[in-house]
Amino acid sequence: MPETEAPAVARAPTGVLTEQQIEAARIISERALWLRDVGPTAPREDGPPPADDDSVALKTEELVLNMGPQHPSTHGVLRLLLRIEGEVVKDLVPDLGFLHSSFEKVFENRNFQQGIAYTDRMDYLAAMTNNECYCRSAERLMGVEVPPRGDYLRCIASEMGRIASHLVWVGTFGLDVGALSAFLYCFREREFILNLFEALCGARLTYNYMRVGGVAFDLPEGWSEQCLQFLDYFLDRLHELDELLTGNEILLRRTEGIGTIGGEDAINWGLSGPMLRGSGVDYDVRRSDPYGIYPELEFDVITEAGGDVLSRFFVRMREMRESVKIVRQCLAKLPDMPDEPIVGKVGKVIRAKKGEAYSHIESPRGDLGCYMIGNNSDRPYRAKWRAPSFNNLQVIPEIARGYLIADLVATLGSVDIVLGEVDR
Repeated sequence: MPETEAPAVARAPTGVLTEQQIEAARIISERALWLRDVGPTAPREDGPPPADDDSVALKTEELVLNMGPQHPSTHGVLRLLLRIEGEVVKDLVPDLGFLHSSFEKVFENRNFQQGIAYTDRMDYLAAMTNNECYCRSAERLMGVEVPPRGDYLRCIASEMGRIASHLVWVGTFGLDVGALSAFLYCFREREFILNLFEALCGARLTYNYMRVGGVAFDLPEGWSEQCLQFLDYFLDRLHELDELLTGNEILLRRTEGIGTIGGEDAINWGLSGPMLRGSGVDYDVRRSDPYGIYPELEFDVITEAGGDVLSRFFVRMREMRESVKIVRQCLAKLPDMPDEPIVGKVGKVIRAKKGEAYSHIESPRGDLGCYMIGNNSDRPYRAKWRAPSFNNLQVIPEIARGYLIADLVATLGSVDIVLGEVDR
């Protein structure tokens, strides 16, 4: 059979819709708008309204959206239930509990020494400060005194942990606002601190370094010199990081005036740490209710008056410099007490008399407290934590409402939450 040619099809020039395509699009659009306004369960007898009817004009509507619990910008297994209109967050509800591990109940079934290891898992980015808070509460319950050298070693470990925690925050916050380089640089500097911790206690993340009455190990030979070398190196790198981020126009536009809260409201919400000091409130447990050897040290409590995301960024950047000052002062004092013990007088089996005690410290995230009840046994009858991440997280609906979804990412990042501490 002879081949037949295919019938010619009228085609419009590239990028130009034919009349048939335009008409089909109009019909589909009218049908979609009709279903939106009327709903498929209540059909109109006369069909969709005519195209010139004002009732079918395009409208925005509220949408309920899940953000998390696997979203990278929720910094862990946090679920945010958003109510948005377009790109604007009208309201939101934080949904917690995806990492719940019953740590507070576990403490009741472990002796005081075993319980220290579980505090590492609560705030795994600042395990040293969690160790210290738990130990200080137990020591207050038992009336145990920490020797001066043990207190200095605790202070060194906690302040180095504060720097490491803030570096993780600056790096991940940089990712939230689109600065990849900051993440790489911050984790590079943090590795030096983890190397020092590994030499000190044999671990890089969950340290189990503190003990009721002091610390587990003294500084190994040459550790002080290596730490001082790192501090000199770190200040130069911190200056570079500051120049990279602080002068970045994109970062400034995405953080200045975003997620604002005033000082009085911050106090009423129970905020603490950089979240509170970023709103101009001069509250730091190390100054307001001193513990350990902090009364003997010189350092500044960093505050910023803006109350926005940018102010919280500045607080954490400046706090790392203050931690460097504190560690240097502690290292300078240690040679004056070479033969002093690092642990106070405690028995082989640590028991707490009947009573209750509360101790709180300044963790990288804020006011961290531990309330403990003793009942003449080797384990706490009750241990309850005041977790700053949990308290700070509750203000998210207040400071994110009315901003864009992209602003929510920066606002949530500025809170610096650790879900192990929130869902304890």
